[in-house]
Amino acid sequence: MVRVLLPDGSARDLPDGADAAALAASIGRRLARDAVIATSDGAEVDLCTPLADGATVEIVTAGSERGLHTLRHSTAHVLAQAVLGLYPGATFAIGPPVADGFYYDFELPGGATFSDEDLERIEARMREIIAADQPFVRREIDATEALEVFADHPYKREIIERVSTADAEADADLAGEAGGDGRVSCYANGEGFVDLCLGPHVPSTGRLGHFALQRVAGAYWRGDSDRPMLQRIYGTAWASAADLKAHLHRLAEAARRDHRRLARELDLVSWPEELGPGLAVWHPKGALVRHLMEDYSRRRHAEGGYEFVYTPHLAKSNLWETSGHLDFYAESMYPPMELDGAAYYPKPMNCPFHVMIYRSGQRSYRDLPLRLFELGAVYRYELSGAVHGLLRSRGFTQDDSHIFATGEQVASELASLLDFVLSVLRAFGFDDFQAKLSTRPARKAVGSVEMWDHATEGLRAALESADLDYVTDPGGGAFYGPKIDVDVTDAIGRAWQLSTLQVDFNLPERFDLYYTAPDGQRRRPVMIHRALFGSVERFFGVLLEHYAGAFPTWLAPVQASVLPVAADHAAYAAEVAGALRAAGLRVEVMASDEPLGRRVRSAKLQKIPYVLVVGASDVAAGTVGVNPRAAETERDVPLATLTARMLAEAAPR
Repeated sequence: MVRVLLPDGSARDLPDGADAAALAASIGRRLARDAVIATSDGAEVDLCTPLADGATVEIVTAGSERGLHTLRHSTAHVLAQAVLGLYPGATFAIGPPVADGFYYDFELPGGATFSDEDLERIEARMREIIAADQPFVRREIDATEALEVFADHPYKREIIERVSTADAEADADLAGEAGGDGRVSCYANGEGFVDLCLGPHVPSTGRLGHFALQRVAGAYWRGDSDRPMLQRIYGTAWASAADLKAHLHRLAEAARRDHRRLARELDLVSWPEELGPGLAVWHPKGALVRHLMEDYSRRRHAEGGYEFVYTPHLAKSNLWETSGHLDFYAESMYPPMELDGAAYYPKPMNCPFHVMIYRSGQRSYRDLPLRLFELGAVYRYELSGAVHGLLRSRGFTQDDSHIFATGEQVASELASLLDFVLSVLRAFGFDDFQAKLSTRPARKAVGSVEMWDHATEGLRAALESADLDYVTDPGGGAFYGPKIDVDVTDAIGRAWQLSTLQVDFNLPERFDLYYTAPDGQRRRPVMIHRALFGSVERFFGVLLEHYAGAFPTWLAPVQASVLPVAADHAAYAAEVAGALRAAGLRVEVMASDEPLGRRVRSAKLQKIPYVLVVGASDVAAGTVGVNPRAAETERDVPLATLTARMLAEAAPR
């Protein structure tokens, strides 16, 4: 008999040679149906792996995080099997599970590429393989035999050669494909299909099926632009049809909300090719929304005791040498301009400039905390393939604050900063927050352990005082200090990392900053970096997607559109618009040169909060017909009543 321990402390006695599938069946029919793999003493194993006497075993089900990882990995293998069967001469590289899905990289004969029709054909073949319920069978073989098995597949051979040598230690991504110690593991299914894989897999292809192939993209082998360009097929896989349907709906909703499409449709922002990737121009309506965001931010900072500063867009190389950016950030900086015998770099960050302001005069403990704020434009060289509209740009504006404080002030300042961050995020309509606390890295870190502990506990206390859900990332802090990252959840459940509070022991040291303490001694201040929006551009893009372009009334570039039913009502429409403008609202008039229905639809497509229709009865009574964006149409609304309602909505929350 084999005695197996379960995570809850109970035990099961099974026949010699029993596997995890038998264990699952002994517990219950439903568990046996939902099981995909198991863990034995913490190591993941196939359900058919014999269990060792005394092992602690956990059954992993399809809907769990580990289970989904296995489903997606197994579906990727079925994808490879289908492609190699349908396209003679094709070869394959790697096919890992990723967030929400999987991919596999292929090379087709003659440099051919996949089309949308190909994806339909491949998906149909995958469903045939799944219907055949082919078992996944694991084998371990030595590297020499593996090279023979994959003789026609050069990318697999490269993996085998690397993982069977010392190179495997530096190649964890490839080692995960096959194994190590001079041996590799393979999985076979169907008639002759074999793939390199560390495993484990679901017992058979029949356990799969809730998947969809999504798109094709180019991907350099091993991410190296000097290596061949492969064809990457992306897919998604889930534990149930309902989960797959919900995910595809989320994707469709995300596509509907894509800020780049909305920016074009609503005439907010564009990205002319003449400017280069990652550089945007703001149209009047987009610039107005940005102006409202920035004005709100300025007002809140002024109320919070911040002092406003401005700094130049570039600086000489010695500033970036002292700050350390040319040592650890040069690849993300634009190349220098040589002028007057010096090299000038566009700034990737505002921090060293604010340090210069602090260092411009002697500082006393009475001057601290010193809170500096700037809407500062920065420039970072992002790879063209990584640029993504406003969400990842090469030129953008940070709402940058740097607070210089004594060590004793850090904890209270952090608590105040976090409250400030959450208050502003709520004003823009976000209510669901998650945070991550990143602590001292094990190896490289400046500053004493005591300073780190004091700052980390200050961050932790701020999170707990704000009653904010958070996770700890041990060792995840930068070398110069611990930090908090705040994520917001948008209207369709996506998390966006926006705000950061970063404690910095490094720059005060590098620039030899000090203040005079009450005892007359010179002491080093602590610097706190705080980006609230993150960047104005990215925050705007997130807002645009969160609201699907339907900005709340206070942020809408046009808050009301007045539509006269006919030309006879144009004068009254202008009177209504004038009264609303006089109250401080943003209003346009749509002339009656098109049918009323078409004008109403046009205003709705522009996502204007209030469409106001005025006809003969309104002229006589001094009323308006109100067609709100998200409510029922109202008739005969007194203009004063409407004005009061709109003014209440036109103030930030």
